[in-house]
Amino acid sequence: MLTDLSIRNLAIIDSLHVSFDRGLTVLTGETGAGKSIIIDAVNLIMGGRASAELVRTGEEEATVEALFSLPTDAPLGQRLAAMGLDCDGELLVKRVVSRSGRNRVFIGGGLSTLAMLSDISRELVNIYGQHESQTLLRPENHLRLLDGFAGLDSLRADYAAIFDRYRETEARLRELDEGEREAARRLDLLSFQVEEIHAAALAPGEEEALAGERELLVNAERLSRGSEEAYEALYGDESSVLHLLARVKGRVAEISGVDASLAPLLDVVESAAAQLEDAALTLRGYGARIEADPARLEAVDERLDLIRRLKKKYAPTVEEIIAYGEEAAREMELLLNRDRTRSDLDRELETLAGRVRETGHGLSAKRHEAAKRLKAAMEREIHELAMKHALFDVAFEELPEPRQTGLDSVTFLFSPNPGEEPKPLARIASGGELSRLMLALKQVHPESDVPTLIFDEVDTGIGGATSALVGEKLKRVSRAQQVLCITHHPQVAAFADRHYKVEKRVEGGRTATAVTPLEGEDRVAEMARMLGGVTITGTTLDHAREMIEGARRAAVGG
Repeated sequence: MLTDLSIRNLAIIDSLHVSFDRGLTVLTGETGAGKSIIIDAVNLIMGGRASAELVRTGEEEATVEALFSLPTDAPLGQRLAAMGLDCDGELLVKRVVSRSGRNRVFIGGGLSTLAMLSDISRELVNIYGQHESQTLLRPENHLRLLDGFAGLDSLRADYAAIFDRYRETEARLRELDEGEREAARRLDLLSFQVEEIHAAALAPGEEEALAGERELLVNAERLSRGSEEAYEALYGDESSVLHLLARVKGRVAEISGVDASLAPLLDVVESAAAQLEDAALTLRGYGARIEADPARLEAVDERLDLIRRLKKKYAPTVEEIIAYGEEAAREMELLLNRDRTRSDLDRELETLAGRVRETGHGLSAKRHEAAKRLKAAMEREIHELAMKHALFDVAFEELPEPRQTGLDSVTFLFSPNPGEEPKPLARIASGGELSRLMLALKQVHPESDVPTLIFDEVDTGIGGATSALVGEKLKRVSRAQQVLCITHHPQVAAFADRHYKVEKRVEGGRTATAVTPLEGEDRVAEMARMLGGVTITGTTLDHAREMIEGARRAAVGG
């Protein structure tokens, strides 16, 4: 729902802020006061075309800001959240139009694009009048409107799901056909790779173990000689460390017999002798085991060279090479099963094609039935809206190929004058007629996922009694959606929940548009002006009061 609209330096508007609420809001005023500029401002917020001519004389840029109340569970709110825009119950949209042509768009406080603005605004506002953003001017919306009227949204979603599966299966078959030659080349490559990795019989951690073994083999002579020399130094002859340490132990034992305080020192010497003796024996055993093995060294080098070649071709570690081989084997299995896959897909495609046709024909039958009811209901409504001889119809065209929306396209037809065949309404309906057609559609199918509707020129070319009926219908629509209406008819304005007067004022030699909320006698005076023109009499004022009261009673009764 639109809650606030701020405009700066747009056409004759200097600075303007208007707050809106639920229900029916009307804007009235003299011709040329600036009501259409407010519609232009909203149209900019909806992604409409911006022109430097819109910028107020003497200014460099014009700015329009709109604040929308947006429940967090609304589909648009969830979509914006997925895009990283946190609405928190409100959405601020800003459009800056520069005289230099450098225009900018802001959504939720962040710089955005015009395409994104056009996309999201369709879920926020619809304008019905002489503007490009009208729903009825886009024939692609007619099918959606008919389905909504007929209550076919669920069936249409079921059909779309089947159709999507059909297209996906088609695409998979196409990939099989287009990839046949590539698949053969891929299969040869995978076969070679799987065989090469399998033949290598790699084991996790193998490369590290081999590298350690190679280090020992390369240094076998050095290790053997070093361990033998170390053993001899510790234990081998009378000058070895252990022989010397034995004499040390004897002398310490001798003196500790005289001075008992040296007894702990004797324990230390004996412990050191025992540890050194263990070390000497370990070195002797290690040296006996070490021997040069040129054949084993050659085998280790060959194995490490194989691992290096495989790492260069497939992956940086042995573990990753093993994983690559397993994945290649799985892919090879899929390619080997292509014929079976093709047969399965062919059967699935045939089944889905049948379901597309069956569901699509069922959807089309319900649409044709609903189109008759929509024609009757729409003609009844538009005849009440001062188009007594107008005709409304729904034209179907069978599509050469199924689409996601069904087997047919739909176009709304309209004839405003007797004796004329109905033609596509997007080509022949005027702004006022489009507004009344949309108002009629809202009467026969009031549900909508767009929270704000703006009607411009909905009462063009109609008289008093019909205007009152238009007002009553707008009031009825506003119970489910926020409705803003620009009108010249007091009979329509009488039904408003809020009434704003748009007028031009001259301040400091410049013309500016102002919007004033009207209540009580101020509203009665504006209604009287709309009824009686320049001269306002007591009778006119009484008539205005009666009109407001009559609209209130009619709204309560309706």
